[in-house]
Amino acid sequence: MASAQTQVVTRFAPSPTGYLHIGGARTALFNWLYARGRGGKFLLRIEDTDRERSTPEATAAILKGLTWLGLDWDGEAVSQFEGRERHAEVAREMLARGNAYKCFSTQEEIEAFREAARAEGKSTLFQSPWRDADPASLPDAPYVIRLKAPREGVTVIADQVQGDVTFRNDQLDDMVCLRSDGTPTYMLAVVVDDHDMGVTHVIRGDDHLTNAARQVQIYHAMGWDVPVFAHIPLIHGPDGKKLSKRHGAVGLEEYQVMGYPAAGMRNYLTRLGWSHGDDEFFTDAQALEWFDVTGIGRAPARLDFKKLENISGQHIAASDDAALLPEIEAFLAASAKEPFTALQQSRMLAGMYCLKERAKTFGELLEKAHFALTERPLEVEEKAAKSLESVSRGILVELTAALAGVNWTRDELEATAASVAGAHGLGFGKIAGPLRAALAGRAVTPSVFDMMLVLGRDESLARLNDQAA
Repeated sequence: MASAQTQVVTRFAPSPTGYLHIGGARTALFNWLYARGRGGKFLLRIEDTDRERSTPEATAAILKGLTWLGLDWDGEAVSQFEGRERHAEVAREMLARGNAYKCFSTQEEIEAFREAARAEGKSTLFQSPWRDADPASLPDAPYVIRLKAPREGVTVIADQVQGDVTFRNDQLDDMVCLRSDGTPTYMLAVVVDDHDMGVTHVIRGDDHLTNAARQVQIYHAMGWDVPVFAHIPLIHGPDGKKLSKRHGAVGLEEYQVMGYPAAGMRNYLTRLGWSHGDDEFFTDAQALEWFDVTGIGRAPARLDFKKLENISGQHIAASDDAALLPEIEAFLAASAKEPFTALQQSRMLAGMYCLKERAKTFGELLEKAHFALTERPLEVEEKAAKSLESVSRGILVELTAALAGVNWTRDELEATAASVAGAHGLGFGKIAGPLRAALAGRAVTPSVFDMMLVLGRDESLARLNDQAA
């Protein structure tokens, strides 16, 4: 097992055959947190040995998704395919050590063996007749290299999440490590890469648990240190079934388009299947300090969009105003929306203090910011227009004239509005509707005084004049 003194090295090893699944993103996050929280290394390996399904576009999507999520990796991303000669070399070394053998059985012979085993009610695990063959009797024909796995006893995975998991060796076959065309299998490549990259902790989905039993046998065959394993349960949908597109977004990039901030996603995904007491909302610094694989539960976690929205809203509210602007601009780009103009940027920054509260997504925040992003002449929504009847317009004319001569501070704006309303025997609430309609063209907006402060004197008076006329 990995020494306690060894620098922690984790890895994320996705297959580039599509988008970055949210489950994969959480696995990457757990590996990143574990390594970074201990001053270790977090490595990225692209498992692109399936040449037909692996695409450069999928690799680019994985890198883009990890970058958006804020997960930095050490060094360059490694291509598993490019290490195929090294993988083959290890298969030949196991052969030389007597821990692997050449198997000349054809696919037809293997299938015939299995059919006979099924007919006799025996195990269909293939038992190669070449396992203990005399080297002098080997034919000059195509062969695969198979691991000479132990036939008796058990293989135990000391898993940090699942506990000790025991596999009977008579239920594990002599797996193929090198195909007859000289290409390595995934099972061999993973072990060689993890060893060569110095990986000390393998944190991955529990769908790889059976793989671990077979991969450990390769470590033993090569006399290599076995990494610490932690197999985490998969993410399920709200109905408790394996997460799929019917539950909603499963690709990480979809969450950026839906307007969730990266910090909120990190917090939510960290909490999805892992816990630290009753803490729900926490910072990156706290997650790095607290995270440990021992806090991961054995039961599958359920995706809960309401919790995600709640955590997301808390992170938007807690974010620095200036830091939010580039994130919102990245959201606009990801969702193919028009970028901000320079004026819109400056208004967004000025208004962030009143926009970010209670906005669960960037989409909601931009809805609140409509008044700051729109240009004159404003389109007034039907509901808002109803508040602009003749009496209201008359009061607006009076209020606009009064506002023109005051200092543009919240106290003076509030006092002036209250004074004009009071002169008509009205509470301020009665003139708030017409003000909202004039300043934003909508019935639901941030505080009218916040809007006036964000828009500034000239723009506010111009909008009031447009509707008072």
